[in-house]
Amino acid sequence: MADDKFPGWHGTTILAVRRGGEVVVAGDGQVSLGQTVIKGTARKVRRLSPGGHDVVCGFAGSTADAFTLLERLEKKLEAAPGQLARACVDLAKDWRMDKYLRNLEAMLIVTDGRELYVITGAGDVLEPEHDVAAIGSGGNFALAAARGLMETDQTAEDVARKAMAIAASICVYTNGNLTVERIAAA
Repeated sequence: MADDKFPGWHGTTILAVRRGGEVVVAGDGQVSLGQTVIKGTARKVRRLSPGGHDVVCGFAGSTADAFTLLERLEKKLEAAPGQLARACVDLAKDWRMDKYLRNLEAMLIVTDGRELYVITGAGDVLEPEHDVAAIGSGGNFALAAARGLMETDQTAEDVARKAMAIAASICVYTNGNLTVERIAAA
């Protein structure tokens, strides 16, 4: 987030792990202002079902901005059912080019169980390497932990939960109140 608009606001670690025919998206519940925890139970992982096709999304950044983007993504998915890549690229184009949308400050992780993407306001639609993606204040901690845990034979959910616990033990802007959504490859 831009420090001049919202100085000191921090929050969110979102992690996605793909393994064994499913993707697990986990998000912590912390929102902080400076050194103060404003809320510890925020829900930043959502399941959408546009056109009868389930999609799981996690978001970091401004909640209102993220919900605006999720609504736009849902419309894109309704227009192109089952075509997650196309919907994500269309959203990223709009986000980058639209005068109103380009000011939105959030990042998204989106999956339908087969495909996994990180979408940014810079126009990026990134398919992560190593079947792990992370965003938010503690994203780099969770990403590093998950990549290390991918060397084990643990399930996607176990990897996600343990990596988020590691991130919460390191990052002061991440807590252990998790929202976890699983989605199987269609």
